[in-house]
Amino acid sequence: MTIYKNIHGAVAAAVAEATKDGAFAFEGENPSFVVEPPRDAAHGDLATNIAMVLAKPAGKAPRAIAEAIKPLLEKHADITGVEIAGPGFINLRLRPEIWLEEARAILAAGTSYGDSDLGKGIKVNVEYVSANPTGPMHVGHGRGAVVGDVLASLLAKAGYDVCREYYINDAGAQVDVLARSVFLRYREALGEETGAIPEGLYPGDYLVPVGKALAESEGRKWLDQPESAWLPHFRKIATDEMMALIRADLDSMNVKHAVFASEKELVEKGGVDRAVAFLQSKGLIYEGVLEPPKGKTPDDWEPRPQTLFRATQFGDDTDRPLKKSDGSWTYFASDIAYHYDKFKRGYGLMIDVWGADHGGYVKRMQSAVTAVTEGKGRLVVRLCQMINLLKDGQPFKMSKRAGTFVTLRDVVDEVGADVVRFIMLTRKSDAQLDFDLAKSLEQTRDNPVFYVQYAHARCCSVLRHAAESFSPGELTPEALAEVDLAPIATPDELQMIKSLASWSRAVEAAALAEEPHRVAFYLMDIAAQFHGLWNKGNADASLRFIVPDDKRLTLARLALIMAARTVIRSALAVLGCQPMEELRSEATAAA
Repeated sequence: MTIYKNIHGAVAAAVAEATKDGAFAFEGENPSFVVEPPRDAAHGDLATNIAMVLAKPAGKAPRAIAEAIKPLLEKHADITGVEIAGPGFINLRLRPEIWLEEARAILAAGTSYGDSDLGKGIKVNVEYVSANPTGPMHVGHGRGAVVGDVLASLLAKAGYDVCREYYINDAGAQVDVLARSVFLRYREALGEETGAIPEGLYPGDYLVPVGKALAESEGRKWLDQPESAWLPHFRKIATDEMMALIRADLDSMNVKHAVFASEKELVEKGGVDRAVAFLQSKGLIYEGVLEPPKGKTPDDWEPRPQTLFRATQFGDDTDRPLKKSDGSWTYFASDIAYHYDKFKRGYGLMIDVWGADHGGYVKRMQSAVTAVTEGKGRLVVRLCQMINLLKDGQPFKMSKRAGTFVTLRDVVDEVGADVVRFIMLTRKSDAQLDFDLAKSLEQTRDNPVFYVQYAHARCCSVLRHAAESFSPGELTPEALAEVDLAPIATPDELQMIKSLASWSRAVEAAALAEEPHRVAFYLMDIAAQFHGLWNKGNADASLRFIVPDDKRLTLARLALIMAARTVIRSALAVLGCQPMEELRSEATAAA
């Protein structure tokens, strides 16, 4: 049990005892409350808002509740001081040894430290990327790929049963456009004059090898055939080739999916029919005429009868059409069926990571999920804003290969997958991100990727130097977990341990908020604290990690170093980044 859970339980027990003694009363279970570090470390080790959240249900002033709880908390063996602050916050001071015991727990657990059972028994489907299979991934897709992949890892560390999924949009008109674009390249490969690529087709050079391969394997057999004959074949070939391209792009970023779900297969197997039939059975489908869109009426709008879903019944702004004028299903109908299928596969919690341009689609999909799951399912959507890709402060040029955008592979080849993954998480996903490729490779404290990796490399460097004076058996995590940690006594060292001990809490908080960027922020804070300790050792020999004439102190500080390295590794693993054990020598002056 972590310190935070231990003290959280102590606060809950104090509330139970206070209510039993008649100090106050409320109905139901304890409202949700937090135990967390106070904003100002001078106020104590931990603080809780329990008195504030109990005020309304108990009908008492927060300070009165805090006064009733205070003497009960003071009885706890790990609590050495209780202070009431402001309107009723309770600040707690803990015995110092408890933090040293947590350092031992870190060393004993290794990189599994921070694992939680928060999501035990909860299945969650995380769908991310889901780029149309019409070409290589662009850098915008990369942000969604990282956010989704790290969110899935974060939830798994928090104990959830996670499925990583990619939805292939291979049933829409854009795949017909792709097939026609490949057919043009096929004709081109056979020596036909094709002229300029017609507007509306995909211009990227990535389709050239697909056309050549078809020309080599199938010759001229399709040249004189009508579109109705060659289109289905070219659709399948083109989609398969583009998905192979996308999978290779994902592999270059170390992004993994367990399931690739096909829209085309879902439609062909009657998935949309089943979902619509279910809604029909609940009286949620009707034939009607929609009002024109608010504002200026589009020229192509006509007041025609349509098959509509009663989306307004579930919080949407208007009811939504499920069929196009030609009688085929709308994208919305397919998306309803897809989420209905997820729910039928056992995923009551569904998290979709979308581009910011889909923001207007969120409310209708959430209304649809509520309807097809009868309120038992929940859809969470995480939007990813645009990326401004720069190099030395200037816009990064487009890729000829892609035709109109910078490919994700261009960026990975430029700076490496780990750098891309980390930088994508240096801002919340719904905030725009400036990504300067040159700055992301700088070895300075202003580059968060370098600063975190440098902290890990410095930990490794200290342990390598220690190996010159200690036997290998003395420097294992198991051995360091047994050393006397009492010499760790400076405020900065104790604060470092407190911050490392908060990793498990950071995991749970980030998982509950579904915000993977919090892990990157946590790492940046840990790195800053570690570099601070290093720099103080440079200024004062008594504060160095290795003190030649004091073995007891050195071993205690080496245990702290090992704990720091362990937590950094654990957090980098969630981000999908490899820890660096050594950086170039010229980096020494940068920190």
